[in-house]
Amino acid sequence: MKMDRLIAQDSQQLLELVERSAFVGFWRRDARAGSLYWSPQLARLHGAPQDFTPDFEEALSHYVGEHRTELREAVRACEEEGKPFDLELQLQSLQGRRTWVRCVGEPLRDAHGAIVGSEGIVQEIAPAGHASGTLLRHTVSMGGAPGSAEAFVTIDRQGRISYANEQAEQLLGAAGDRLLGRKVWSFFQMRLRLALEERFMQALDKREAIELEELDAQGVHWLELRGFPFGAGMALHLRDVSTRRRAQQHLTLLEGSIARLNDIVIITEAAPFRAPGPRIVFVNDAFERRTGYTREEVLGRSPRFLQGPDTQRPQLDRIRTALEQWERVRVDLINYTKAGEPYWVDLDVSPVWDESRRLTHWVAVGRDITERKRDEEKIQYLAFYDPLTQLPNRQTLLDRLHDAVGENGHAREGALMFIDLDNFKVLNDTLGHQKGDLLLQQVGRRLRNCVAKGDLVARLGGDEFVVLIENTPQKPLDPLTAAQIVSQRVLEALGQPYVLPGYLHHSTCSIGVTLFGKQPSSVNELLKQADLAMYQAKAAGRNAVRFFDPEMQEVATANAALAADLRQAWRDNHLQIEYQPQVGLDGSMTGVEALLRWQHPTRGIVGPEEFIPTAEETSLIIPIGHWVLEAACAQLAVWAQRPDRAHLSIAVNVSVRQFRHPEFIDEVVSCVRRSGIPPDRLKLELTESLLADNLEATIARMRNLKEMGVRLSVDDFGIGYSSLSYLKRLPIDELKIDRAFVKDILTDGNDAAIAATIIDLCRNLGLEVIAEGVETEEQRAFLARQGCHRYQGYLFCRPLPLEQLEEFMDAKAAATSQPSSVET
Repeated sequence: MKMDRLIAQDSQQLLELVERSAFVGFWRRDARAGSLYWSPQLARLHGAPQDFTPDFEEALSHYVGEHRTELREAVRACEEEGKPFDLELQLQSLQGRRTWVRCVGEPLRDAHGAIVGSEGIVQEIAPAGHASGTLLRHTVSMGGAPGSAEAFVTIDRQGRISYANEQAEQLLGAAGDRLLGRKVWSFFQMRLRLALEERFMQALDKREAIELEELDAQGVHWLELRGFPFGAGMALHLRDVSTRRRAQQHLTLLEGSIARLNDIVIITEAAPFRAPGPRIVFVNDAFERRTGYTREEVLGRSPRFLQGPDTQRPQLDRIRTALEQWERVRVDLINYTKAGEPYWVDLDVSPVWDESRRLTHWVAVGRDITERKRDEEKIQYLAFYDPLTQLPNRQTLLDRLHDAVGENGHAREGALMFIDLDNFKVLNDTLGHQKGDLLLQQVGRRLRNCVAKGDLVARLGGDEFVVLIENTPQKPLDPLTAAQIVSQRVLEALGQPYVLPGYLHHSTCSIGVTLFGKQPSSVNELLKQADLAMYQAKAAGRNAVRFFDPEMQEVATANAALAADLRQAWRDNHLQIEYQPQVGLDGSMTGVEALLRWQHPTRGIVGPEEFIPTAEETSLIIPIGHWVLEAACAQLAVWAQRPDRAHLSIAVNVSVRQFRHPEFIDEVVSCVRRSGIPPDRLKLELTESLLADNLEATIARMRNLKEMGVRLSVDDFGIGYSSLSYLKRLPIDELKIDRAFVKDILTDGNDAAIAATIIDLCRNLGLEVIAEGVETEEQRAFLARQGCHRYQGYLFCRPLPLEQLEEFMDAKAAATSQPSSVET
């Protein structure tokens, strides 16, 4: 059956505009005859010739996979049970092109209401948006499809018919060429013509709808007529009275279908896009709800006013170009409500033209995507900014650095500052992470106030921040001078008290600075250099600034090589333990200290003062320390079997990292129990650096060790974090006078006074005292006179491997069996 012709005037039917703008095809299936009709639009969608008529199964074969089964079942339920359907399916054309379509169907009924088949609409849909299925279902019922019993004409402002469909030709009893140009009231009885002419002209002038029932068309039928103003004229529906009830239902759907769409619909005239642009001729209810504008406020205006003052020029240019070329276009656009609130729409604008390819209208369907855009903006923000401090994050810093050092263009001179908060972990551990976060936020705000416009402040993570200073034409200051100025500002700003809930916190920072631009450098090199300089500032006592120099890099490179060698030495069992005797006043051995030694294949003997810090940094100190502890307990178990050596103790050095390891206490308990030794034969030597941080936890751990009988000694006393208030609280047995004081004890009055004070302190606190580094009899005698009666040093014996130590003890035992005396 021939498809309805599109009208050629501005009075084109509103629903047909939306239908054609959405690329809709029609189908009808007669279940009794097994025949299937589809429209030329649907044939094109399937990639088939317009005159190609498939059977039902052949049409189904164009749908992909499970979608074919879903559609077959939907059509069956529609034809057998009267159930309408609305599906989104994937279609594959004869040429292999896949596209998503919406298929809407309803039961086809005869004059008695019996289901005789099905009919519906197939519409191609965009991946992220399409017209509502409600509209399509109503379109099936509107009479716009072939075979409808509804007659439809349009008239101009003089009442002349400008378009008539086939049904109108049948109802009015004239061919199309005899209808066009005639005034609509001329088809009715003479007695009605003047009244009809007056009624129509009033409706056209006032732009109001008209409704006339049971009119006697001359020589044809009794008709019902309804007219709707649209464009410059009016659209008229003419129906047989016998089908008036059904016609009324369909017209109700026509009035409400587009209004019920959740998507915003705007229809404009086909004016050029240049100012003032196409004018709005229709908006739906969703438009009024979302924008706050009524139809009366927007009809006749250009949609341009919806974009507000900050127009998105690229998007509007895309629309302009597409409309000038009569092409469909889809953009994301910011619109504004009547109250000025911005909202995002996914706007799909389609041209509508008649069969003569004359543009008649534009149809714009907009889906509100404001929430989606907000989510996208949040994701974008989190990709480049730190959510806690609102500062740029590591990724943003790296992008700027790549650009600054010339990896993405021309290099510029500048400075990179690495900032680390001093003792931030103490705040987190004592006051909690919530207050730590508040402190970091305040640090971020203070840092922003320390830099000039254009400089970058970023947070790397934790308590680490970076400032990037670039020399630009707007800031021609020398980078070194700029870095010195900014670093002093930062030290001063971050050194001010921080007001936290219920607490006034004082903090400082350490800053490392490296300059770039004069010599080629990579981003990784600059970050390492600034980091090294920052650690130099930490080593200098914190609250300081240090600039990177090549010597730092050489030290860092050497440390890295040493760390690699140390890992290999540990894997190859190249580390060994030597023991240095500790003696009493009479020269008899009271115990030994276990000392690590490393025989390097190329560097020879590497002293513990060189590799122990590296072991600490690489965490190798944990397994190494455990190995030394097990070896000491095993040796004590051997000596416990010999009466002449059962009294000996072994002192084992414990590093800060080892002592604070969560499993350290359990390891000591396990070693002591497994070896079966008396716990007081094991002595753990702790450094004063343990007292610098988290003192309460340190004391608690020391008490646990004391309760199991292990003896505790503070090594290198007097050179670190000595504090009498700390000392009186520590559950220790012994203090060890550092070799630095013993070395010049006879020539330096200060060293002699310090040694004497330590000995006096131990006597008053009831602690044992031992001096290390004793190399001459004069040193030993001086210490003895002050009250120190235990010693360790080369005067008595150098550190020895276990076999040589056994020989030394045997010789010592043999010597002491002869009468001797020791003068004090």
